[in-house]
Amino acid sequence: MRPNLDDRDRIVLECIRDADGPMGSWSLVEQLEAKGEKVSSASIGRILYRLEQLGYVEGQGNKGRILTKTGLKAIARAKAYDSMDRHRKDLEKLINSKVLEDFVMVLQARKAIERETARLAAENMTEAGKQSLIAILEEQEAKAARGESIADVDIAFHREIAMASRNSALLSLYGILAMMGQQSELFEVVRSRVDSPYRKAHRDILEALCRHDPDGAVACIERHMDSLIEDVTKYWDRVKE
Repeated sequence: MRPNLDDRDRIVLECIRDADGPMGSWSLVEQLEAKGEKVSSASIGRILYRLEQLGYVEGQGNKGRILTKTGLKAIARAKAYDSMDRHRKDLEKLINSKVLEDFVMVLQARKAIERETARLAAENMTEAGKQSLIAILEEQEAKAARGESIADVDIAFHREIAMASRNSALLSLYGILAMMGQQSELFEVVRSRVDSPYRKAHRDILEALCRHDPDGAVACIERHMDSLIEDVTKYWDRVKE
């Protein structure tokens, strides 16, 4: 979903965030002019009123306004959206190169490897490994709640499973495949466009690993990878229409 901030709103919020204390209208006019944004004090007043109504800033009497926690999250969401939008545009430019078909091939290879890493990880999982996976998943969920990209922790989660398998060859193979075809954030664009979140899949995988359930872990990984392949295929079908 597009954030309810335009570029100027975000600049205003970032100026208030970076200030040493409450910031007033005139100071914001000067800050925006320094950034190449010509804006009147009246316009700034209207922007601040709107941002205050949204709960992104709050007044401090005659001293000016400060950023709220909600405003900080709004900045993060706007940045994440801009990043996703850039990657979406990059992805659409690459459609003719059949990059999505390449994604499917990489995913099929990952599925074959990750079935085995999941099985071995469930058999060999240590308490330290469990805690590491839990920490990664909690970070992923926190980033998702803030509207930030979870691409890096997505890769980290699967890499940690490969490490827990105690098979260095499988770990190396996963590392190669995970980065092929510019997956990660571009992949996240595909997932967002077909509206199919995958954090629950990671939670299911983690629970099977913690139970030392090899068959359950393999089944969860297979469902997860099949879902990813289905999402890429759906997106590919849409853009070809």
